[in-house]
Amino acid sequence: AKSAKHIAFIMDGNRRWAKACGTASSMGHVAGYEKMKEVAFWVKEAQIPNAIIYALSTENWKRDPEEVAHLLSLFRLLITEFLAERAEGKHVGTRIRFVGDRAPFPEDLQNSMQGLEEVTAYETERTLAIAVSYGGRAEILTATQRLIKDGVQADDVTEERFAQALWTAGIPDPDLIIHTGGAQRLSNFLPWQSTYSELFFVKTYWPDF
Repeated sequence: AKSAKHIAFIMDGNRRWAKACGTASSMGHVAGYEKMKEVAFWVKEAQIPNAIIYALSTENWKRDPEEVAHLLSLFRLLITEFLAERAEGKHVGTRIRFVGDRAPFPEDLQNSMQGLEEVTAYETERTLAIAVSYGGRAEILTATQRLIKDGVQADDVTEERFAQALWTAGIPDPDLIIHTGGAQRLSNFLPWQSTYSELFFVKTYWPDF
């Protein structure tokens, strides 16, 4: 891991952790949010320049509206806390990117995401990408549509050009992908980018990772 340039995390198991603890699923997401902040600190301490965290999939929008609303409140909290801590001198060198389809998000949250990206755009030590409303197949389809709309001819479509049309453009492919919660799959996460990644499947639920 010391030589890794990019680590990806599939945060799985928040709701099952909450059920095992006899508490509401919302508390599982709160615990998962706190763990996400802790893991981001670990990545910084290990001097790994890139990390991406799978925070919300395209399929997650189909969950109970109350649960979705709670997840959105955690995204708002993330942005508010990061900006407040940044004003205190923390997170120096960290660039934040939100990777995915932002159209389903409320307008205020879309604006907040863009604002945080703009504030941190010139940080160069590390990039923390948060995959929101993300789906690997949707990303590939969107990239293909973008190239077609831009008038790119078939013979001019190279791997490099296609990668630049993806939501993750500019972020290197992950060296490691860690999936917590026991499932042994990629769950529609980074199918294009993961072809040479090392895969680690961990039984531990995300809040206990």
